[in-house]
Amino acid sequence: MKPEHAEIVIKARKNADERAKGYREQALKMYPWVCGRCAREFTHANLRELTVHHRNHDHDCNPPDGSNWELLCLYCHDYEHQKLLEAAYGGSAGTKGPAAATHNPFADLKAKMQKK
Repeated sequence: MKPEHAEIVIKARKNADERAKGYREQALKMYPWVCGRCAREFTHANLRELTVHHRNHDHDCNPPDGSNWELLCLYCHDYEHQKLLEAAYGGSAGTKGPAAATHNPFADLKAKMQKK
């Protein structure tokens, strides 16, 4: 990576970290330390595993009332973003859903049961 590119990346990461600190601290004061999906509870000892998820996926949308945030554990947060990726690629979480099955293993079950 070119030195000027490295400097841009470092600056972008620093800005993202600063922005995250602001809304993260606000969300942790505003909401109980519980994952909004799996209801796992957090304490000071494991609080680093509780993340702030932006409901509309826009990290720059941080209304002071917290309406775009929800606290999620690392696992549930990863799952939320995985659903978005799968939808973008038409996977199982996509609007089309999985391809329809072409084989019905029970199609002639009644006939097979009568043979016995």
